[in-house]
Amino acid sequence: MAQMSSVFGLWNTSPTRHTPIEDAQGVFSGSLVAALGLYFLASAGLLTGSTAGVAFLLHYVTGVNFGLAFFLLNVPFFYLSLKRLGAAFTIKTFIAIGLTSFLTDAQSRLFEVEQIHPGWAALLGGLLLGYGVLALYRHRASLGGVGILGVYLQERFGIRAGLVQLVIDMAVLAVAFAVTTPWIVLWSVLGAVVLNLFVAINHRADRYIAL
Repeated sequence: MAQMSSVFGLWNTSPTRHTPIEDAQGVFSGSLVAALGLYFLASAGLLTGSTAGVAFLLHYVTGVNFGLAFFLLNVPFFYLSLKRLGAAFTIKTFIAIGLTSFLTDAQSRLFEVEQIHPGWAALLGGLLLGYGVLALYRHRASLGGVGILGVYLQERFGIRAGLVQLVIDMAVLAVAFAVTTPWIVLWSVLGAVVLNLFVAINHRADRYIAL
């Protein structure tokens, strides 16, 4: 009984390796918190960067379902993930993306934000996304897209994943000027900065080595 509990994570005797149960709760909770952050951003009509930002743009311009667009945009990155980061990372990332896509769309059926200031939505959304992404990174998963690229570059070249994502996010948000108002873009930039600085400050391989 004790051996089974240790294997499945009811208690873990290894300080440097996650059990399957620990990974499952990390991926689920990270996806749930990230989905909540995306919902706050969407409630104020804001965007973010990476593939989620592109999915927001498609949703606002064409009305396509955000969750579906987010999932499909991440599909091409699975090859890089499988090739460079391994099957375990790819499978957990696939699950995280699927969960986040589903939960983001489900939020509006569970509760509704009638009014929120875009600045507060940017701060809350950015922080919640940051917490979600950090939880996924620490269980060797990501929200796909630039997250996969960021983890690869950090592990291969030591470039901070958060800084990689920040640069690319700014490029995505620059494109947003063509489809929405400057104020919405500027508040969205705040959310992206909050998200990526949070990840850059807190995600360091030399501080957290659990696999």
